[in-house]
Amino acid sequence: MYQSPIIRKVKEATKIIDPMKKDLEPTLLDFGPVQFYIPRFFGFCYGVENAIDIAYRTVAENPDKSIYLLSEMIHNPTVNEDLLKRGVKFLFDTDGTERIPISSLSSEDIVIVPAFGTTIEIQELLQEVGIDPYQYNTTCPFVEKVWKRGKQLGKKDYSLVVHGKHRHEETRATFSHSADHSEVVVVLNPEEAQILADILTEDRPLSDFEKYFGHKSTEGFNPLEDMIRFGVINQTTMLATETQRVMDILKEAAIKRYGEADIIDHFAETSDTLCYATNENQSATLALAETDADVALVVGGYNSSNTMHLVEILEHEFPTYHVRDKGELSAKRIQHFNQWDKEMKQTDSWLPSNKNPLKVALTSGASCPDVLVDEVLLQVLEYFEGTKDVEEVIKPFEDKLEAEEAN
Repeated sequence: MYQSPIIRKVKEATKIIDPMKKDLEPTLLDFGPVQFYIPRFFGFCYGVENAIDIAYRTVAENPDKSIYLLSEMIHNPTVNEDLLKRGVKFLFDTDGTERIPISSLSSEDIVIVPAFGTTIEIQELLQEVGIDPYQYNTTCPFVEKVWKRGKQLGKKDYSLVVHGKHRHEETRATFSHSADHSEVVVVLNPEEAQILADILTEDRPLSDFEKYFGHKSTEGFNPLEDMIRFGVINQTTMLATETQRVMDILKEAAIKRYGEADIIDHFAETSDTLCYATNENQSATLALAETDADVALVVGGYNSSNTMHLVEILEHEFPTYHVRDKGELSAKRIQHFNQWDKEMKQTDSWLPSNKNPLKVALTSGASCPDVLVDEVLLQVLEYFEGTKDVEEVIKPFEDKLEAEEAN
């Protein structure tokens, strides 16, 4: 139900043209007075598709049961609102605030674990009322991969540094699973990683740890003792380049403290935990940023971490607007989310009037259905006269698909 007649064909055709996924060149959709640059990778990833498939199948197969989501299935309001309309209820808000007590549920009820996963504590609460938290578990396989890698390190007496937003559902879940076997601290960005690095090398006082990290670390965490052996894992929706910078900063600190010759005994290489879909989407967005676009539209939920990172990449190159759906657009003004001020803003005359053709970079977050991107594209087309028909622009992609099927 979330597939689209336009974007789906572009994606499927580019898969045929570039089966090895080596070409990051954006696709140009030329409608005459307005053109759209479409990145090689964007939108639904495997983890999100899998979560949605399980959720909708569960609802369809259990019409007479009470069905609950722990929290938002994914960070996309369209999907979550549709599930609510189908009778699904949320047990928690995204910040962890309880809506419905788990203790009020029975063993006959169904609880769906979202793509972000959940904490060990919540798993245990579900088990106490007779609900198997793994029966309808949509946790992304790449999130689980991070947990497994962390557990492997924990068995070897490593502490863990988590690169993520400590209030985000995924990071809360990763922290819980990691704290079950290791000492853990969360860092938000390279700047915080540098603070932690300076504490480790004693260029900052140990007292600074409590100031910056006391609220997001396991009790009694002492970097001078607990970071004798450590590794870095991440929230999978963070900028992969940032995670690598966090790793590099902390590795350098470990080298300074313990010496380069013995670094493998103190710092674990964990680059293999970076999510491939996040990497692909961000790499494709970097390629999109290199185009000569006049303006960029990024479609996705306003609490979607990976979507905000795409905005962050593009806004350095041209005016970039983060919108939920086509309802935020009009020819004269646009409503958009500003992640830095954390508020909705309105921009008038957002479409440059002196460009012919106007070139729009268009992409979306990993939790955004392609059909919403279609709707935004079609909405923008309405603001221009003399545009080519969608069928005409999409026909070359349809021809490629038909040729592939014929073979």
